[in-house]
Amino acid sequence: MNPHASEPLLHAVKVTKRFGGLIAVNEVDFTIPEGAIVSLIGPNGAGKTTLFNIIAGIYDPTLGEIDFKGQRMVARPENVRRATILWFAPGMILAAAAFLAYQVTGSQLVGALGGLIAIAGLVIMLLAGVARPLWYGRLLGRIGVFLSARPNDMVVAGIGRTFQNIRLFQNMTALENVLVGMHSKLRANWVHAIIDSRLAPMATNEERAAAARAEELLTLVGLPGKGHELAKNLPYGDQRRLEIARAMGADPALLLLDEPTAGMNPRETSEVIALIARLRRDLGLTILLIEHDMRVVMSVSDRVSVLDHGEMIAEGTPDEVRRNPRVIEAYLGAPAV
Repeated sequence: MNPHASEPLLHAVKVTKRFGGLIAVNEVDFTIPEGAIVSLIGPNGAGKTTLFNIIAGIYDPTLGEIDFKGQRMVARPENVRRATILWFAPGMILAAAAFLAYQVTGSQLVGALGGLIAIAGLVIMLLAGVARPLWYGRLLGRIGVFLSARPNDMVVAGIGRTFQNIRLFQNMTALENVLVGMHSKLRANWVHAIIDSRLAPMATNEERAAAARAEELLTLVGLPGKGHELAKNLPYGDQRRLEIARAMGADPALLLLDEPTAGMNPRETSEVIALIARLRRDLGLTILLIEHDMRVVMSVSDRVSVLDHGEMIAEGTPDEVRRNPRVIEAYLGAPAV
């Protein structure tokens, strides 16, 4: 991947998020070039994690939209009430067809079966409205309904993330945590789980391949041989690295790292700096990170974007941002008059 590629992987336009009377993010325009490492910095309360959560599909923006890989993924929902057409129309059509069949044939059995089919159609569409599978999303688009992608949709699309506060499955092993991150990429389902493996070997083969890949990811982040240790028993720095491995399990194109070196000592921080650079160099990943440690930011970033009170106040290379008067003022305060 070219870190200076002109084609944006992610493009945000006028993204705004209000919580009541509080504007956490205010009309932010933001672009992440494919193959780049971009750092998002700013004082505490600047809106960095809120913007992360919008990109990850956790929050719907109040205004604005985000395109990922050229497709609109996140925006304020549009024409949501039209979705009720999809919920009830198939059931109503099937019910009408069942009634007509009963009138034509005079058979109560035909009428009863038609009624059951109509109820099944209604239940299926209501469940689809909750689960939102791909075919349901396409149907919504055809009637002009737009709903922002949810976190699981963003993972499938190619966005992985870590969290400011560690969110591992503490009573699962390191290997199991990474396997959870691979869930969206696995094809085996409950049917394969209950069929004898000799008749349906796909699940067994896929499980072996996933475990092997999970071990590779653990080695990549610096945790070789620790796959069978419980997450809660790992040192703090190793838990941070395990979160990165789990996010990598979904094979993302864009990796969001929320303060990956928080709480680490200088040696651990240096190791994470090297890891971030290796992820881009060896895997071609595009990376967006929130970080307060300026040594990390200046070491790994191609571009730096600065938020203050929810507004983007500066963007540029690390050297350009370091010298920007608005950035200096945001961090150190306005000079005395």
